[in-house]
Amino acid sequence: MGVEVRVEGLTKSFGSQLIWGDVSLTLPAGEICVMLGPSGTGKSVFLKTLIGLLKPDKGHVYIEGTDIATCSERELYDVRRLFGVLFQDGAMFGSMNLYDNVAFPLREHTKKSESDIRSIVMEKMEMVGLVGAEKKLPGEISGGMRKRAGLARALVLDPQILLVDEPDSGLDPVRTSFLNQVMIDLNEAFSPTFLIVTHDVNTARTVPDNIGMLYHRHLAMFGPREMLLSSEEPVVRQFLNAQMVGPIGMSEEKDADELAAEAGQELPPLPPIPIQQLPSSGMLRPTQREPGAWCREHGITPPPGSFATATVGAR
Repeated sequence: MGVEVRVEGLTKSFGSQLIWGDVSLTLPAGEICVMLGPSGTGKSVFLKTLIGLLKPDKGHVYIEGTDIATCSERELYDVRRLFGVLFQDGAMFGSMNLYDNVAFPLREHTKKSESDIRSIVMEKMEMVGLVGAEKKLPGEISGGMRKRAGLARALVLDPQILLVDEPDSGLDPVRTSFLNQVMIDLNEAFSPTFLIVTHDVNTARTVPDNIGMLYHRHLAMFGPREMLLSSEEPVVRQFLNAQMVGPIGMSEEKDADELAAEAGQELPPLPPIPIQQLPSSGMLRPTQREPGAWCREHGITPPPGSFATATVGAR
C-alpha cells in the first residue's frame, strides 16, 4: 500500500524568480494523482522538490512523519527508498542494455544475489511488456519502450510512491493509452501512491483519482477528478477542456487587451465528464469510486451526458 504525502506551504524560487509559492496539498495513500499546468509553471520542479532533489525556500513535505524539507541527509536517503521515479526521457544509461538498466537500483541499493536480481528484473519487465527486449540497448528501441523500461526500473525496489514526469512526452496517443493502462493496472495490483505530471488533457480527464493544477506561481486547485472537471474556475475550466477563451494565452497569461476583447463572450458548455479508466480486470481499483459519486455527495449537477456508458464492476 502506498503512503500519504502531505505538502504544507511549499515555496520555491530560483534567485529572484518565484516558481510557485505557498503550495499545500495531500496526495492520499494509494491514489492516482495528476498535476497539470501550462509549460513553465514548475511541475517538474515540484516533483524534484517532493523527492528532495531540490530544497524549498520554505514549507514542509511530510512522508511517514519525516519532513524531507528539513531532515538530515541520512533520513532523506531512507525516505527516498519509498520512491520510484520515471523521468521524462526515461533516463536510461545508453551503454547498458535494458536488463542492466532495470537491475541497476537493485545492485546499487541492495545485497541481493544475481539470481534474485534476475527474478525481480524479469518480473518487472513482464509487467510492462518488455520480456524479450532485455538485451537491447536504449538507442535500439522506440520512445514508448524506453518509457516502459524506465517504469520497470522505477518498480524494482517496490516503491510506495511513484513519481512520473510527463509519461506522454514524445509518445503518440495510442502508446500513451497503453502506458496509462500499465500504470492503472500497477495501482490496482500494488496500490502505490502515484503523482503524474502531464500536459495530456485526455490522461487528466480519464486516469486519476485527483487532479491538481499549477498556474501563475501558485496551486490553482487540487481535489477529486469530478470536482475539477465540473469546476467553473476560469483557468481550470479553460485548461481541462482545451478552450481558447480564458486567462491562459500563448504566454502564460493573456494581457489586459486580450481579456477585454473576450469580455461578454459566451463560454462553450462544459463537456461531459468521461468514465474513469478501469484496470484491465474491469473492476474498480481499491481507491476508485463509482462514477458520479463525488458530484452526488456535493449536490453538483454534472454536465449533460456525463458518465454516459457507466457499467462498472464492483470491487
